[in-house]
Amino acid sequence: MRTGVAIAFMLLCACSPGMPVLAKNDGPGDGKEYGDPKRFEKDIQRFEAEDKKNPPPQGAIACVGSSSMRGWHKTIKDDLAPLTLIPRGFGGSNMNDALHYADRILLPYKPRAVVLYEGDNDTAQGITPEKIAATFQELVDKIHGELPECRFYFLAIKPSISRWHLWPKMNEANELIASKCKEDKRLTFVDVASGMLDDEGNPKKAIFKKDNLHMNRDGYVIWRDILRPVLVKTELQFEKVAVKK
Repeated sequence: MRTGVAIAFMLLCACSPGMPVLAKNDGPGDGKEYGDPKRFEKDIQRFEAEDKKNPPPQGAIACVGSSSMRGWHKTIKDDLAPLTLIPRGFGGSNMNDALHYADRILLPYKPRAVVLYEGDNDTAQGITPEKIAATFQELVDKIHGELPECRFYFLAIKPSISRWHLWPKMNEANELIASKCKEDKRLTFVDVASGMLDDEGNPKKAIFKKDNLHMNRDGYVIWRDILRPVLVKTELQFEKVAVKK
């Protein structure tokens, strides 16, 4: 399991495929406030409509996050088999959006675990590392208020070519969240970022799409190979809990 071993090294040195990346938001973190989560209301309503037609299993693993999670929807169940997953990525989202909609796309499923990818867009929108980490803790506290045994697997904010200028801020947020994870046995920091860097400490060009932000299949293979052993080690024993309603 990789749990931030390369964090210090990385100091030296994602949004939905269907949603444009706004360059004006890609400035350095300067203490801006989070935007209104209501901009994702239609996305959440689509999840709710899907849940009505085909109710997800209780006690599964909910996978929530921005476009990097949304882009994994087609293959994540195969990549992390035999674990039972509920993919709920909504592109362009940030940590505060995940917090805001937790009552609708997390808690109703009573997940035994949550795989979370946020922080990428937060940094691009000017949110400070401290606020990102604090909002992560708010989300954890909200879920644990109803599901105290729920485990969290936080996927490190990824390095990308288009947002490389923001990497120091992203990595600072990674460090803060990794520190929180060390303090709570229910939280795991999964360092998917290290595997995305080449021998010189730069983002691997071959794992990104033309926008240099979203990952292609090679990028997801890296995530799969890092995350799957971590999940299987702990979560496979609980598969019997994930039962259809």
